[in-house]
Amino acid sequence: MFQRLVYRLGVFFLSGILPLVAFAQSNPDDAEMGKLLQSIQSAARKLSYSGTFVYQQGNQIRTSRITHGYDGDVEVEKLEILDGKPREYVRRNGEVNCYLPESKTIQVEKNLTQEEFPALLNESANLLPQSYLIRKAQMSRVAGAECQVLSLQPKDSSRYGFKLCVEKNTNLLLGIQTLNPRQEVIEQIAFTQVSIGDIDKSRLKPSYSGIANWKTEYLTVKANVNSGWSVKSLPAGYKKTLETRRLIPMSASAAGNDSNVVKSHEVVQMMFSDGLSTFSVFIEPNLGNRTEGSLQQGAMTITSKRLGEHWLTVVGEVPSAAIKQVVSSIQFKK
Repeated sequence: MFQRLVYRLGVFFLSGILPLVAFAQSNPDDAEMGKLLQSIQSAARKLSYSGTFVYQQGNQIRTSRITHGYDGDVEVEKLEILDGKPREYVRRNGEVNCYLPESKTIQVEKNLTQEEFPALLNESANLLPQSYLIRKAQMSRVAGAECQVLSLQPKDSSRYGFKLCVEKNTNLLLGIQTLNPRQEVIEQIAFTQVSIGDIDKSRLKPSYSGIANWKTEYLTVKANVNSGWSVKSLPAGYKKTLETRRLIPMSASAAGNDSNVVKSHEVVQMMFSDGLSTFSVFIEPNLGNRTEGSLQQGAMTITSKRLGEHWLTVVGEVPSAAIKQVVSSIQFKK
């Protein structure tokens, strides 16, 4: 999930990184497909690999470098953002350190989950055949590696379709396309270079020197809480996978005060998933002058509204109809 908090390639794919597949060649049963999906999920967590991947959402294109290692029960991953302001994220199991060199700051968050490329599938991956028609399609190549293309066609309008490209020997996810009902690519991620196998463990450490003297900010996260908030009418196939409380810094001026003193306020986040598609509900105090409305870019939809003294925001890579269903059915039970 930590990459999702950062940000969640037509030209690149059209040039051969992950070509579109128009039809499927085989239709394995759901049990076989469920095992394959679990294997894809396991590969992203238990393999050692490194590479550069490119992400396109609407007109936004971002490049990142990932180094991932696994040693027994310890999973360590470093994500380097290569566009815009430099920053790095080092995750050790569920704890993430974000290194911001411009301000010489380390932001620490705990109790986070990994549900980002290439670990997009989560613990509910075996349930995906309930929501998607999943078929094997042709073999392809991504970043020079042979991969099996999987087609996931949604069984209803509450999720998008997907094309996954899975490395043929290890089942590591190498690329994914998100498709709208017209089979148009609206979001995609793929490795442009990848190496699977042993890695130099020194590459998992922060790249910056002198970090012992940097300022550390602890972003409070309480996981598996029960806030009392709920979504009364969930789209079919989705279930809550995480509920947290965190403190979000906010300048007093943003809340309508004259002082520029930075304050914090509590935000409840509920995360929902069908095993691949996800959306989050954020609930926070209704502070300052805000405008209700929706924004869509690529597969991402963001909708915000007031509810009494609270401000609700629903963010997800799911169709806008599903987001509207969710935001209109959020309620609090004392």
